[in-house]
Amino acid sequence: MCTIRIFALSILLVIVAVGGAVAPVSAMTPLDLLPSKDDDADLPVPPTIPEGTQIDLEHAVQRGLEANPAIVSARATLKGSEHNVKSSFADFFFDASASYGYTHYDRVPKSSGVRGDQDAWAATLSITQPLFKGFGLLSAYQRAQLSKDQNDARLYAAELQVISDVQTNFLALLKARMDVTSKQDAVTRLESQLKVVQAFYDVGLRPRVDVLDAEVELATAQQDLLTARNSYDTQVAKLNTLLNLPLTAEYDYVGQLAFFPFELGLDESLKRAYANRPDIAIGEKSVSIAEKDAKITAAGFYPSVDAQFNYNRAGAGLAGESDRLSTRQEENWDAGLSASWTFFEWGSNYYGHERDLQAVKSLQAELENTRLNAGFEVKRALLNIKAAADRVDVAKKSVAAAKEAYRQQVARYQAQVGTNTDVLNAQSRLSDSEFELITALADYHTAVSDLYIAMGEKNPGLTVQ
Repeated sequence: MCTIRIFALSILLVIVAVGGAVAPVSAMTPLDLLPSKDDDADLPVPPTIPEGTQIDLEHAVQRGLEANPAIVSARATLKGSEHNVKSSFADFFFDASASYGYTHYDRVPKSSGVRGDQDAWAATLSITQPLFKGFGLLSAYQRAQLSKDQNDARLYAAELQVISDVQTNFLALLKARMDVTSKQDAVTRLESQLKVVQAFYDVGLRPRVDVLDAEVELATAQQDLLTARNSYDTQVAKLNTLLNLPLTAEYDYVGQLAFFPFELGLDESLKRAYANRPDIAIGEKSVSIAEKDAKITAAGFYPSVDAQFNYNRAGAGLAGESDRLSTRQEENWDAGLSASWTFFEWGSNYYGHERDLQAVKSLQAELENTRLNAGFEVKRALLNIKAAADRVDVAKKSVAAAKEAYRQQVARYQAQVGTNTDVLNAQSRLSDSEFELITALADYHTAVSDLYIAMGEKNPGLTVQ
C-alpha cells in the first residue's frame, strides 16, 4: 500500500507540472471543479414594482436588463459555458476506474498441477493519466475559454438589444403622449372656434355652413384624439411587456423629448465602435475558436502518450484471502507508459484539418464584413442625428409661425374681416407643425440611442458621454 501512495503522489506531481505548462490562462485548481452552492442557485427573480411608481428612461432600461427573458436566457448560456471550461480543464487530470467481480467454476480449476479456487473474487483499480494528446487537450481547453468569452459577448449583445428595444419604445411612448396633448389642444381650439361660430350664427352674422364646417373639423379632431390615446395605451402595454411588468398594472412613465446638443464626431464614434461592439468581439472569438478546432483536428497527426497504473487483488473471499494463491497472485500492481499513433487514415485527418483551415478563412471574411457594417451603422446614425436636429430647428420655427398665424386668423374672424375657413386652415397647419416637431424630437432621441448601440456602449439615460 505504501507503493500505491508513492505512485499516486507522483501522478499528482505530473498533473501539476502538465497543468502549469499547458493552462496558464487560468488559475483554476482541482477544487474549482467541484460544484458550489452558487453554481446550483436559481437565476434571480426580478423584484416587483408597486403600481403608480414613477419610471424614467434610465430606470426602465435597468428594469429591462434585470427582468427581460432574453437576458435571463443569455445569462444561463454563459453559466453553461463556465461549466464547460471546468469540464475541459478536468480532462488534464487522471481517470480512475474500479471493478469488483465474482466467478464460480463448475469444478476446481487446475493450472500446471496447482489447484485454484472454485469461488474466485477479484478487484481491480486502474488509473490513467494523459501525458500528451497532440495538443488536443490544450486546444480543447482554450476553445472552451474562447467559447465562454464569446457567450459573454453574446450576453452583452443581448443587453444592448434590450436597451435599444426599451429606449425605442420608451421614446415612442413619450411621442405618443405628446401626440395626445397636441390632439387635445387641437380639440380645445376647435371647440372654442365652434362656440364663436355658433354665437355669430345665432345673431345672424354668419351662415349655417360655417357652423357645419366647424363641427366637421371638431369631429375629425376628436377622432384623431381617440386614435392617439389608443396608440399611447398600446405603447404602454408594449413597454410593460418589455419590462416584464403586468399588463393590467399602471405605472407613471416620466420624461420629455427635450432637445439637447450632440457633437460626437465620426472618427471618435468609429474608434469606440471598433473597440466596444460585441458582434465584432463575437466574430474575433469565432475566428479563434475555428483556429483551435483546426489544432484539435491536427492532434491526429501526433502520437498519444498515457501513463497507467493498475492494482489487482484476487482471492476466494470478499476480502481477497486465499489458501491456494500465492502472495503475488493475491495482490499485485503494475505501472507503465503507452504510446499509440495512427499514422495513416487515407487522408481523413489531413482533409479534416484543411476543412477547418478553410473555415478559419471564411470566419475571417465574415469578421471583416461585420466591421464594415459596424462603420455603416455608425455613419447612418450620425447622419440621422444631424438630419433630425435640422428638422427640429425648422419645426420649432414652423410651430411658432403657425401659432401666430392661428392667433391672427382668430382675431380677424372675430373682427368680421376673416373667414371661418381661414381659421380652420390655420388650426390645421398648427396641428401639422406640432406633429412635425414631435416627430423630429422623437427621431432625434432615437437616432442618438441608435448611435450608442452602434458604438456598442450602454447609455441607459441617453446622457451625452
